[in-house]
Formats: sequence, C-alpha cells, structure tokens
Amino acid sequence: MALKDYLEIDFFLLFAAVVLTVFGVLFIYSSGISGISSAGPLASSEYMRQIIWGISGFLIALVLVLVDYRRIRDLSLWFYLGTLVLLFYTCVFGRVVNGARAWIGIGAFGIQPSEFAKITTIIFLARHLADSGRGADSFMRFVISCFIVFLPMGLILIQPDFGTSLVFIPILLVMTFAAGVALRYVLFLLATIALTGGLMVLPLWQSLILKNQSLDLTFLSNSKFIGFAILALGAIGIIAVFGFVKYRKRYFFWIVYSAAVVVLSLGASFMSHKVLKDYQIMRLIVFLDPEVDPQGAGWNIIQSVTAIGSGGLAGKGYLQGTQSHYRFLPQQSTDFIFSIFTEEWGFLGGLLVFALFLVIILRLMRIVRTSADPFGAYICAGLAGMFIFHFFINVGMTMGIMPITGIPLLFMSYGGSSIISAMVGIGLALSIHVRRFLH
Repeated sequence: MALKDYLEIDFFLLFAAVVLTVFGVLFIYSSGISGISSAGPLASSEYMRQIIWGISGFLIALVLVLVDYRRIRDLSLWFYLGTLVLLFYTCVFGRVVNGARAWIGIGAFGIQPSEFAKITTIIFLARHLADSGRGADSFMRFVISCFIVFLPMGLILIQPDFGTSLVFIPILLVMTFAAGVALRYVLFLLATIALTGGLMVLPLWQSLILKNQSLDLTFLSNSKFIGFAILALGAIGIIAVFGFVKYRKRYFFWIVYSAAVVVLSLGASFMSHKVLKDYQIMRLIVFLDPEVDPQGAGWNIIQSVTAIGSGGLAGKGYLQGTQSHYRFLPQQSTDFIFSIFTEEWGFLGGLLVFALFLVIILRLMRIVRTSADPFGAYICAGLAGMFIFHFFINVGMTMGIMPITGIPLLFMSYGGSSIISAMVGIGLALSIHVRRFLH
C-alpha cells in the first residue's frame, strides 16, 4: 500500500486509546501515594510498569497497522488453539492471584492468557462467520459460534475467573447479530443467561436480604429438584418437537424454545454453584444491598460509591484523593481505578472518560459499517462488544449498579496483559480501517 494510505489511520480511535492510557498511568501513580499529601511516600511503583506496558502496547498497535490483517485469517485457527492450550496449562499449573489460577510466568514476569484469548476468539469467530456467510443455516452458524466461544470461556470459568469469562458473552452476541444470525437465537442465549443469573442468586437473596422464613427458595439449588425439573421439561420439549414436526404449528416451536431456555438455565445455575467460589456468588448479592455484608463483600462497593460521591462536580484535585491515599479502597489501581479518577477529577472528569470510550465505540462501529470485508467487519464488531462490556460493567461496578466481577477498565486499570491485549485490538481495528475498501 502507498504511504498516503497509511496516513488514513483513524487518529480519533488511536487518540482516545492513548489518552485513556495516559489517564491510567496518572491515576495508578496517585493510587500509590500514602497519606493525604501529594508529596507523600509512594507505596507502589506500579505506574512505572504501566508506562512500559502502555508504550509497548502503543508500538504493537502501530506495527499492526502496517500488517495486512487479512494475513491472520489462515492463522486464526492456530492462534485460537494456542490460547486454548495456554488456558488449559494455566488451569493446571498457573499462579493463583486473588483466588483465581489465571496467571502463568516466571518470577515477577507473568501473563494472563485469558486476556489474549478474547482477541484470538474474536478473530477465529470472525473467520467462521465470514466463511459460513449470511446465506448459511442460521441455527448451525449459531451453534458452531457458541462452541467456539464456550470452549475458552469454560476453561476461564474453571480457573475460576468469573468476570473475564463473562466478557465472551457480549462478544458472541454482538458478532452473531452483526453477522445476520436470526435474532431468535441471539435472544435465546440472552434469555438463558439472564435466567441463569437469577436462579443462581435467588436462594442467597432470599436468605440474606429478604430474610423471609416463609419463602423457601433453597430448592432451586437442590439436585433432586433440578433433575426432576429437567426431566419433566425435557419430556414436554420432546412432545412439542413431535407436535411441530407433525402439525407445523408455530406454538409448538415456542414451547420447545421456552423449555430449552429453562432447562439450560437450571443446569447452568446448578453447575455454577459447583464451579464458582462462595465469595464470587456473594459479589452478585451485595450489589443489590451492600449492607448485607458491609465489612466484607459489601466494603468495596460502599467505599467506591463514597469516593465517587465525594468528588463532586470538579473533584478534589489531582493527588488530593482521600479514599485511595488512606487505603480505604481495595484493588484501587485495578478494579476501582475509575473511583480514584472521579474522586480527584469529579463528575466532569468522569464525563471525559465516558466521551473517550464513546469515541472508541463509535469509530469501531463506523469501521463495521464501511468495511467491504466481512471478516474485518466482524472483528471490529467483536472488539466493540468487548470494549462496551468492560466499560459498562467496570464503571457500573464502581457506582454500585453492577455486581463486582473483577473486570478491569481497559486502558486505565493496572495490568500488562489487559492493556497490551486492548492495544492489540486497537491495532487490528486500525489495520482494518486502512484497508476497509479492500476485499
């Protein structure tokens, strides 16, 4: 390609990512200060590592612009299989950090394979959706897409890293929708996930929040009840399938559809109690009412909301935050970096972060609309789903309107794997943008 083509880089997209990364470094530095004084001693040198990772990610993004993204199409299967092997290795031999065996490495150097698995899964799923084409059978396209996504998601859930595993769901939903898969299949997965979450937390919600002894929901986690319900609904589904085949009535289809949603939700909610740790399920409870466990699982939310509220309109000023400097906020440089940001830069600063993420999402969607190559368009759709989910869940978590799931705020939260994988995504999007008119 000619030099003038590379000058068509989407500078808005790159600028937004770089500014967010700079904000991350600034407030990781702030989170490392002890005491109220901005000249207080540094309790952490995390910001130095974040600078190195940020620069490395930026350079990787620029290199990816020079690489024709279509070359990775044939390699996408090997990238995907490679990350599956890494995820399996991590499950067995990985390092335990914050209760999850999610890291591999030597000494102080380590990577989190699940962060890179999101990118390789997006690329391989985009290849499948592009190869199968819109004219193919929607059901089989959707089933194979689910298989591609659920394999890495399941390995990450085993670690167990509940938050990162959830990111694969919006990736799947957005990409299959963009690829023209029938909406009923996308809604089927969405309904199943929503019902699974409800069934998973209802017994604890009843016992810890309602404290209503006359209302007993513990049967929802009883193996005998789950088994009987699945068998009964399975029998109803089989009868409905027979009725649909014989009489071709639409209501038989919707009976099968509804029964399948309930059966899968019951099974998934039951299995979640076997896989997830108690503290992870408790995180889903305390966002409904943090006062259920104010000194334990609810502490993070209470302190985070306090920090954000104390920032007011314009904030307390850079390096003047109290919640972070006095160490009231746990994981303040990772999960709760937005709390520190808004405490020191206030509501206006929060709006700036919202605006920068909005720029990223809108530019990605523009590439989806203008790209002549479905493979490239689907990659950008998956990246948009990933960035949207990370942003809304993390920011919602800090504001107490989403459960704490351990999902970082991309570009800003401390972590090498997180920022480099996000920059790889930006680099891929920039490469697709430069070649958007090529097929």
